[in-house]
Amino acid sequence: MREKITAIKKGGLKQALPYILLVGGIIGVLCSLTLSIEKVQLLRDPSTQPICNLNPVFSCTSVITSPEAEAFGFPNPYIGLVGFAIVATIGSAILAGARYKRWFWIGLQLGLLFALGFVHWLIFQALYDIGALCLFCMIVWSVTIPMFWYTLLYNLREKNIKTPKSLKSIVAFMQKHHADILIAWYMIIIALILKRFWYYWSTVL
Repeated sequence: MREKITAIKKGGLKQALPYILLVGGIIGVLCSLTLSIEKVQLLRDPSTQPICNLNPVFSCTSVITSPEAEAFGFPNPYIGLVGFAIVATIGSAILAGARYKRWFWIGLQLGLLFALGFVHWLIFQALYDIGALCLFCMIVWSVTIPMFWYTLLYNLREKNIKTPKSLKSIVAFMQKHHADILIAWYMIIIALILKRFWYYWSTVL
């Protein structure tokens, strides 16, 4: 019975992953495209007010014009346009019946690991250096995390990533409580945002 339940859960993840990659990739591309357009408009006219300038906290202008917004010498959204388009393409290809080898999955995992690390660096910079949030950037954060997380769980289940015996119990815990871990992940980020900008939230409540 336990083997059957494990098989069902495994099959469920295998069926859900391409949708996670496709939908997350499309959302990421749309947000990156919007931010790219806003960046160009600001370069043309510095007085332009981006559509995501909502208040002193949600201020896209502060984020887009910061040095961190060009971490590699060009606007960060350009990375998103390429990276998320690749991820969306992979998701759609899997839905169409494509099958990839182990090296491909490891490459995808490394790419998503880079995206995850970059996103969390940007979260730190937004909170503690720039001191402002970008709504579209936050949407990008929100889709990057589950794409990385469920690709990791899939790779662990399919043995694309070899697990040492000493870590078997941790991996089993991750697989069993995947949704709880994801929710906790989001809650930590939300808590950090609330704490950092409490001076403003307290005036609104």
